[in-house]
Amino acid sequence: MPNFAFTPLLPLLGKIWRGEFPNSTPEKPVVDVSRWELALNGEIIRILHSINDGEYGGETIILPDETSKGLIYYYFTTAGFYTMGQLSIEAGRIIAHELVTGSQDGTTEVRSVTELVADGRMHVRSEYLQNGIWVPGRDMFYCETPQAEVKFKEG
Repeated sequence: MPNFAFTPLLPLLGKIWRGEFPNSTPEKPVVDVSRWELALNGEIIRILHSINDGEYGGETIILPDETSKGLIYYYFTTAGFYTMGQLSIEAGRIIAHELVTGSQDGTTEVRSVTELVADGRMHVRSEYLQNGIWVPGRDMFYCETPQAEVKFKEG
């Protein structure tokens, strides 16, 4: 049984999502695959994702926060940086704001909005605070793709 705080996220859980970056081409595809699941007896949400079969990837842990009575998360990456953030659910949209530690490109914060759209796809939009300026980030759609796999490169 999932923690009651996760109720708005239930439509995303237990699914594998696949999205192609807008700049992806048949000759040079750029594909992100993510698996959303409950873990630790429903006490956390775990999201694993990889881009292009492990060229880049990460793991997100979402958990209830007693202090704020909301949701917090940690995101760890294969690029060596990590983030800590807060989630809120507003009008069916997941609003996230995170602080970045250890990024090599000068990114110190990320803001994003994730939502399910009427046709069942997941839409993710983000922006990054890089060197003191907010710049557009990801704006892509994901389809539920049960046969897709999250892969990481061997050590």
